[in-house]
Amino acid sequence: MLFGEVLTVALGALRANKLRSMLTMLGIVIGVAAVIAMVALGTGAQSAVKDRISSLGTTLLTVNPGAQRGMGVVIQDQQAKLTMKEADALIELGEHFTSVQPEMARNQQVTYSNKNTNVSIVGTSPNYLEVRKYKLAGGRMFTTAETEAMSRVAVVGPAVAVNMGLDTMSLLDESIRIKGIQFQVVGVLQSKGQSTMGGNPDEQILIPITTARFRVQGTDRLRSISVLASSEEEIPDAMASIQKILRRQHRLRQGQPDDFQMRSQADFLNTLGETTQVFTYLLSGIAAVSLLVGGIGIMNIMLVSVTERTREIGIRKSLGATRANILLQFMIEAIVLCCLGGIIGIMVGSGGAMAMSKAFAWNVKVSPSAIMLAFAFSAAVGVVFGVWPARRAAVLDPIVALRYE
Repeated sequence: MLFGEVLTVALGALRANKLRSMLTMLGIVIGVAAVIAMVALGTGAQSAVKDRISSLGTTLLTVNPGAQRGMGVVIQDQQAKLTMKEADALIELGEHFTSVQPEMARNQQVTYSNKNTNVSIVGTSPNYLEVRKYKLAGGRMFTTAETEAMSRVAVVGPAVAVNMGLDTMSLLDESIRIKGIQFQVVGVLQSKGQSTMGGNPDEQILIPITTARFRVQGTDRLRSISVLASSEEEIPDAMASIQKILRRQHRLRQGQPDDFQMRSQADFLNTLGETTQVFTYLLSGIAAVSLLVGGIGIMNIMLVSVTERTREIGIRKSLGATRANILLQFMIEAIVLCCLGGIIGIMVGSGGAMAMSKAFAWNVKVSPSAIMLAFAFSAAVGVVFGVWPARRAAVLDPIVALRYE
């Protein structure tokens, strides 16, 4: 029997039982759609993480005070601290980096007219925008001269005004009070959006670090020192230079561990990328279970179909159909059901991912490789779960089949 004739008979059998064929495909449709949607969400999240961290600059190094572990929890080491003395030493002696940006931060009450909010007050240097890759929506950054003069000027994040129920730019050139001290708003930052590390970078106010140190916070302890390496290739040299200078400043003898921590944006990028990738695999694995369930459903339906069509199989065998013809017919039926279900599932999954993106403002990225993998997997399901029913039909004795009621 020619392949074309076997194909025609197989498709005719599927058309004769449309409802059963559609219900059989449903498991594959749900499985493939779930895999496509989950992979799209995971890939989109991973891409968003990379974009967010890359926007901060891949040559950014962050130095934080060291921490020690005690009684099962992490507590700040009172001896391990960063001060302006360390920042000045890095500026004076550092090699392989172009900028040093110290910062100290503490949440303070901010008032404007009869409105108030509680936000992070960040004392920093005028090169904050350059190092942290921020841009201004309006106004200007405070200057080196204003920093040296401990001027009461501020650059506000866009969410500060919004939290007070005002327009984003409404605080520009206005006076606000931080901890009861009057400051002139000279600039407004462009929005960065929600941070992947937690917190909202739009909810902060920048003031000169000298003003923060002597007028607002009354301490010289820094939250962190950010360093901009000259290039990605020089990051290891820059980290070695920072380590050497800080160990000398902290009078650490050889063999003593560092009492500070250094992280590069590349470290954050790799760590968060690996984390989101694991979650993508996990979600995809859970979704793939639906494909397995769909495959078992196809096998069950095909076994029922073999039982129902026993007399038909007997008649075809008595008319000259070989075992290979019968095996091929039932295999074609299973593969067609899986492939058609896979195509519909791809459309449903892609459409669902795009709908979730628009409805919830989620980052999604439909990957062509995920589509090909899901389709190939659905075809493989048809082959694997179609073998047993097809073989059972092929080995039927034609005489027994003709007598079957």
